[in-house]
Amino acid sequence: MEYNVQEHLHYAGIPTWNHCPVTQEVEGADIVVMGIPFDSGVTFRPGARFAPRAIREQSLIACCFKYPWEYRLDEAAKIVDYGDVGYWVGARATEFMVQDSYEHAGKILAAGCSLMTLGGDHTIPYGPVRAAAEKYGRLALLHFDSHQDSSPSEINPDGTHNLSHANFAYDLQAEGCIDPSHSAQVFIRTEFTECGYHIIHSMDALDMTPVQLAEKLREIVGDMPVYLTFDIDALDPSAAPGTGTPVIGGPSSDYVRKMLRGLRGLNIVAADLVEVLPDKDPSNITAIAGAAIAQDIMYLLYEARVSK
Repeated sequence: MEYNVQEHLHYAGIPTWNHCPVTQEVEGADIVVMGIPFDSGVTFRPGARFAPRAIREQSLIACCFKYPWEYRLDEAAKIVDYGDVGYWVGARATEFMVQDSYEHAGKILAAGCSLMTLGGDHTIPYGPVRAAAEKYGRLALLHFDSHQDSSPSEINPDGTHNLSHANFAYDLQAEGCIDPSHSAQVFIRTEFTECGYHIIHSMDALDMTPVQLAEKLREIVGDMPVYLTFDIDALDPSAAPGTGTPVIGGPSSDYVRKMLRGLRGLNIVAADLVEVLPDKDPSNITAIAGAAIAQDIMYLLYEARVSK
């Protein structure tokens, strides 16, 4: 086998997602990686607008090997980097982000591709979830986070909603995009809000093995189409210090990767990874974890496609 040394010189070249081509012509692609560099919805530390760029850069080293999977994803699947959408400035930045990401996600899904979105803060699921629900019908949500993000958004005097990263899980189930009875919020370790989701608190989750937790989630979801959203603060801050609202007591990256492999076979149609703050982690550990976990999720997206 010929060894290509350039493949492992990760400091060189343009940092697209794992050296994938950049294009918005997505016909024939299996997985489309789309960035949303937005953090105007945060309630504590900003900086997640820089995450798509940082995660792409770290993907060059985090995603060049197949371990712990049996094959290299980039050799089996056609993956393209769509570039960034939804970025704006000023009073209408949130409104623009939601609409722009919805339109681009809709285009990608309509082309028959699976969508992997890199945030950004946890306001970014509004557009992709709405687009996925339009294509696939009501979705099951697998939401990995230390927070529930289930507070109803405030209604402005003009009837619009004041959105933040604390609202998407409530609002999207209230709209009917998500079926909370077949959805789960996992590794939660903050205030509890009741809106129909299965809540698996972090200590309870970590009393299970990763395989046991995955099986519990499989039972909850069943055969529904799934949107998977992964907030990097689901991890313990020792594994992901660069995030906006860190909370101690979460899982290790090893636990999460084993759990994700246990979700193989679920009908995951779209996903996102959010809340990486590169400026809060000069070691890049958080962005490396974000890239590796994003690729694990992309394996699930790809295997859901080929199993149909």
